[in-house]
Amino acid sequence: MRVLVRQAQAGERETMQTDRKETLATMGLKNVVFPTDFSRTASGALPFAAGLASRFRAALHVVNAAEPANYSLPPETWHLADQTRERETKQVRTFLQTSFPEIESEVQVWEGTVSQVLTSAIDRDHADMIVLGTHGRTGVGKLLLGSAAEAILRTAPCPVLTLGPHARTEPEWQLHQILYATDFSPASIEGVQYAIAFAQAYNAKLALLHVIETRETDELVHEAELTDSSRRLLRKLVPEDALPFEPRCEVIQGAAADAIIEVARRLSAGLIVLGARRASGATSHLPVATVHKVIAQAPCPVLTVRHMAS
Repeated sequence: MRVLVRQAQAGERETMQTDRKETLATMGLKNVVFPTDFSRTASGALPFAAGLASRFRAALHVVNAAEPANYSLPPETWHLADQTRERETKQVRTFLQTSFPEIESEVQVWEGTVSQVLTSAIDRDHADMIVLGTHGRTGVGKLLLGSAAEAILRTAPCPVLTLGPHARTEPEWQLHQILYATDFSPASIEGVQYAIAFAQAYNAKLALLHVIETRETDELVHEAELTDSSRRLLRKLVPEDALPFEPRCEVIQGAAADAIIEVARRLSAGLIVLGARRASGATSHLPVATVHKVIAQAPCPVLTVRHMAS
């Protein structure tokens, strides 16, 4: 852990020289992609996705993956599936046109697997963010997502805003407090920009969190020094003129996922932001199990921002 802090200190000047003016003012959020299977879980997340698009004046692209018809089954079987999908698609279109007439929206049904359809949608619609409604079960410290949701979280080339099973999903997002958790990896740069941008858009307060999970025996004497150094690094992530509120900086010890959830609940956070790096297996700067556990237990949406340079 001390190595990470030292590395962060060494690269501090270079990081602060990054031009963040434009990204702090706006995320450039123009296109939001919302994958749906027309389930109750997805339907519950749709108003949230539409509300987000409305707030940032972005277009909302709702996409559904239709598996190729199994013509070995009786014709009435796949005809019924087509009719059901057509009815559900019409219902979503009507809802968006009635409840969110101010946003540009479309509902697309494409043939293929979820992965194929989502990849095509991200490319064609120039997705700036994916909003993912998912259900989950906690077990052995991680969220057991469906394979499709798992793939989206691991491979998406743009930020993914996930609504876990306990996340509040009010259409009019009352976002007053944002929690950003980091271990000072390069992913922190992209992640904190989004945290600040959301704070700006919603006039919300921002809290920055660093969790010290493990320490070497000889580091015990330097606990106060490590904590103070980490808190200074947190504060330097946010330019002084970026927000009207002074960011709250917390450094605590414990298991990362548990600490993040505990702080989010204590602060009544409306959004948790986690940085992630794109690597083999697309692991997060926090372990995959940690990210999954946060999503599974979070009382609010979780935004995962991928570090594209890694």
